[in-house]
Amino acid sequence: MRTAYQYKLRPTTEQAIEIDRWLSMLCAQYNFLLADRFDWYERNRSPINACPLVCHIPELRDNPDYYSQKKTLPQLKKTHPWYGEIYSQVLQDIVKRVKVTFDRFLKGDSNGKRSGRPRFKSRDRYRTFTYPQIKDGCLQGNLITLPMFGIVKVILHRPIPDGFKIKTASVTKKADGYYLTLSLEDTTVPTIKPDFNPDSITGIDLGLKDFLTTSDGDVVPIPQHYRKSQKRLRVIQKRISRRKKGSSRRKKAQTQVAKQHKKVADKRKDFHFKTANSLLKKYDVVVHEDLNVKGLSRSMLAKSVHDAGWSSFLSILTTKAENAGLLVIAVNPSGTSQDCSSCGVKVPKKLHERWHECPNCKCSLDRDLNAAVNIKNRADGHAVLKAQRLRAQ
Repeated sequence: MRTAYQYKLRPTTEQAIEIDRWLSMLCAQYNFLLADRFDWYERNRSPINACPLVCHIPELRDNPDYYSQKKTLPQLKKTHPWYGEIYSQVLQDIVKRVKVTFDRFLKGDSNGKRSGRPRFKSRDRYRTFTYPQIKDGCLQGNLITLPMFGIVKVILHRPIPDGFKIKTASVTKKADGYYLTLSLEDTTVPTIKPDFNPDSITGIDLGLKDFLTTSDGDVVPIPQHYRKSQKRLRVIQKRISRRKKGSSRRKKAQTQVAKQHKKVADKRKDFHFKTANSLLKKYDVVVHEDLNVKGLSRSMLAKSVHDAGWSSFLSILTTKAENAGLLVIAVNPSGTSQDCSSCGVKVPKKLHERWHECPNCKCSLDRDLNAAVNIKNRADGHAVLKAQRLRAQ
């Protein structure tokens, strides 16, 4: 099993300057390698699908793949000796990052979904470097030893579980300081899901009036962290517009805005984790709608959808369920709010109508509760649930 723990770093002033220096150099190398990829792409592609009888074919160049770009690193350290101060595997991770980014642009991810054209990074947008391999015992007490960097103080707010090995370490610069992310692995934890109770099941309907409603009638109110912080954000964003571009006072105001946004994001993330934990403690199977959140975030409800953070919550819920050996199922969302959960008759309702009244069976209940029951009922034919119920019999 793989998991990640994040800790706050307490570097000295000299170490903080060195981290910024590493990030600046790695950002420049990332942009150089990406430009090399784009140069190959522009030289070798044809903008049209046909050529005249007489044409001049330009000289084609070899594809700068992962291995050919890695071979340029020794020469880089000769021409730019200051890159020799950076750990070699950290530099190699930059090559891998460029490869993954460019492959998603040309070929797509594992689902075949292509990303947009990769962008060159400004210094402010390049915030992380990674050690893809790190030795056992690098963390001693509240100190971690980073190769070719030194010993840095860490705030261990929670201990690393016994038996877990540190596989990778990433240093990230955020608005309020520096953070260390450790990727942990424990081979003793089975990857096969243990037996769970297929009858301990609930459906959840995500909404903007309430964050979610379960099929048992439990309601989790929506916190609206961003909307509650808008007054504070408006004040400090005005400071930026009133200050001279490039001045230290403007940079200070920008830092205040970044810290406020991070505070909102941390509150939202904490709420998502606590909500997911409470659901998985009570139920073994959680069913939700397979929502097109990206499409909803472009509608007139965009601010509320982004503030709720449905995608982040569902990702956290799915990951925690897998680690606990439980199950999260996504079902088709079509008609969950319109169909009657008692008799199945379609009862058309506009968005502002929050109560379900069925003229056929006289079923009367809250619109979100009706949708949650429909979502739960749609999971009955799921293959994993069927197999688990047969095994229990």
